[in-house]
Amino acid sequence: MSALPWFVAAWLFGIGLYGLATSRHAVHLVGCLTVCQSATYVLLLGLGFVNGAGPPIFYDHPPGTPAVDPIVQALVLTDIVVGAAVSALLLAIAVQVQKRRHTLDPQALRPLRPPASTPERSSR
Repeated sequence: MSALPWFVAAWLFGIGLYGLATSRHAVHLVGCLTVCQSATYVLLLGLGFVNGAGPPIFYDHPPGTPAVDPIVQALVLTDIVVGAAVSALLLAIAVQVQKRRHTLDPQALRPLRPPASTPERSSR
């Protein structure tokens, strides 16, 4: 395995991490998290790559033919599905925050407090 997938994965993770640290918009944060996760795709595919090997379909290849690791490819597909689900959930949360707080800036959000119109409980 060459060092290129490691460098690309580290670069993608660094770019995504920089975006997570500097972003002031919830949708941008979700995009940066997706970029960080795409670094894992590159890393896993780089780990499963075999130089000169074919796809792991053996019906027309003789036994002993080198093939890439199908388990790593299945892990990447699972990672993509989980990433899409997490992104959809975070975007749905961002939409709800926009509806209720009228902002997508995480710095502008205050901690949750009970509404001011809620009567306080009397002390015992």
